[in-house]
Amino acid sequence: MIIARAPLRIPLGGGGTDLAEYYSQHGGFILSAAINKYVYIYVNHPAVDQLIRLKYSKTEEVQSPDEIKHPLLREALRLLGTNSGLEIAAMADIPAGTGLGSSGSFLVALLNALHASKNESLTTQALAEEACRVEMELAKQPAGKHDPYLAAFGGITSLEIGRDGEVRAEGLALPPHVVNELRANLLLFYTGIRRDSYDILHELGQAAKNGAPVVVESLHRIKEIGLAIRQALLREDLPGFGRLMHEHWRYKKQISSKMSGKLIDHCYETAVGCGALGGKLIGAGGGGFLLFYAEGSSRGRVRDAMAREGLRELPFDFDFCGSRVLVHI
Repeated sequence: MIIARAPLRIPLGGGGTDLAEYYSQHGGFILSAAINKYVYIYVNHPAVDQLIRLKYSKTEEVQSPDEIKHPLLREALRLLGTNSGLEIAAMADIPAGTGLGSSGSFLVALLNALHASKNESLTTQALAEEACRVEMELAKQPAGKHDPYLAAFGGITSLEIGRDGEVRAEGLALPPHVVNELRANLLLFYTGIRRDSYDILHELGQAAKNGAPVVVESLHRIKEIGLAIRQALLREDLPGFGRLMHEHWRYKKQISSKMSGKLIDHCYETAVGCGALGGKLIGAGGGGFLLFYAEGSSRGRVRDAMAREGLRELPFDFDFCGSRVLVHI
């Protein structure tokens, strides 16, 4: 029996530049933080028969990987040559479709567990890249490299993505007092809106591939802001980080009409009016979680305002472990 987990994440800058349609032409940059909310994968090899049993938001019972409907499970089992006699169950602290990168975390935890069940181990880089290959190439999902890499590495991590797709992952060496202050000032609220991020990512990828001026120029600026956010954190300039988040959100909204909505815009403007220096919608857009940066007494005002709007706060801490195998017996 194997139990593995991988953390979810909150992007801090550069979102969207990890899509192949963009980085293959311009290179990409992402800054993101893994949080202590997880996707868990249970893997077992029952002795009673040779069926493959899968339990996620649905259940499947099949005789071979080719019959599996879930694209990530199907392609992961095909890649690893796991053909029969297997039970897999997925659990998560946060529902899918809420913008925290659950598909990447699911896949990294799954691959980690499957390799452990075969008494194999991969480097963190290899695990992340294998997850990217399964999602982007084999399952042909419109996804980027951000989520699998953060799920594998954890931490407050920057990803520099070359035009050839090679990723350089580097954890930010921030002093403990900066990490603690950053954590205290970041507030995460659930909008109650769930959506399929693949639809928005497909639209964004096609626009970048076709060279749509507004989208490409916005992604250029988002990448520049992401790099500036990294420098602000390294300089210990947290108010500057908050203001850059606000600028980042302005450009992100230009990418797609599906990026925001009346409720999200209203809540964002309300939080800024209560003293938040900046914020953003987490993930591809359209719903999920709103993240704000607020200092001092502004934190209480933002919390009270979001509660009046019916948004629930999600307390969190950073995760610096990345994906781990918790049980192997």
